[in-house]
Amino acid sequence: MTSFHISPSQLKAKLQVALALLVGLLLPFYLWVAPANATGVYDFPIKPATGDWVIDEADILSRLTEGNVSGSLGDVAKQTGNEVRFVTIHRLDYGETIESFTNQLFEKWFPTPEEQANQVLMVLDNVTNTSAIQTGAAVKESLPDDIAESIAQETLLAPLRKGNKYNQAFSDAGDRLVAVLSGQPDPGPPVIVANVQTEGTFATPEETKQSNATVWVIGLLVAATVIPMATYYLYQILQS
Repeated sequence: MTSFHISPSQLKAKLQVALALLVGLLLPFYLWVAPANATGVYDFPIKPATGDWVIDEADILSRLTEGNVSGSLGDVAKQTGNEVRFVTIHRLDYGETIESFTNQLFEKWFPTPEEQANQVLMVLDNVTNTSAIQTGAAVKESLPDDIAESIAQETLLAPLRKGNKYNQAFSDAGDRLVAVLSGQPDPGPPVIVANVQTEGTFATPEETKQSNATVWVIGLLVAATVIPMATYYLYQILQS
């Protein structure tokens, strides 16, 4: 029977090579999965482009909805001087809240009180379906804080509780904002009708699309392929 002897220093060197190989194989995968498309304030330009009323970073709105809402917000900006911007993001950075993100983006885009005066910024994270709104001092004269919060937390979010109806959510929120800023009576939040669940609780296709199940499945498949390969290479190195 053939036997071989390997010194501790040789074993250490081979293990270091094997570890480096394993890290090299797995690192690209983890760099791709870990961020999961998280969005930070640093991902946005210093100033929003002129006429950019809807910035759909999460890619959840149809072109028709984006065009209609942008048109309405553009009209109210011309009529009143108050500028409203809707922003959607896909996943907050670790430790960030939708409120802190919205405040930071508002201050980044409009750093002085004068620039903030006639601005409204509403942000939605489509992973958590949470939203926040920030308004300038001059806007508050026609859009008080309680109505602004109602639009962000009731009008915008109500359709999302019925199956992630993002197009309806932003259409409804835009219509209510335009009405209030134009001096019309506030139509108020949507009326919530209690509905007893009688059907199955299966996720809709749109809900499934928004989930991270695909990422995890791909991750497991990649890991199932990479780890055996890395183990084989490690074995070969130790045997050489």
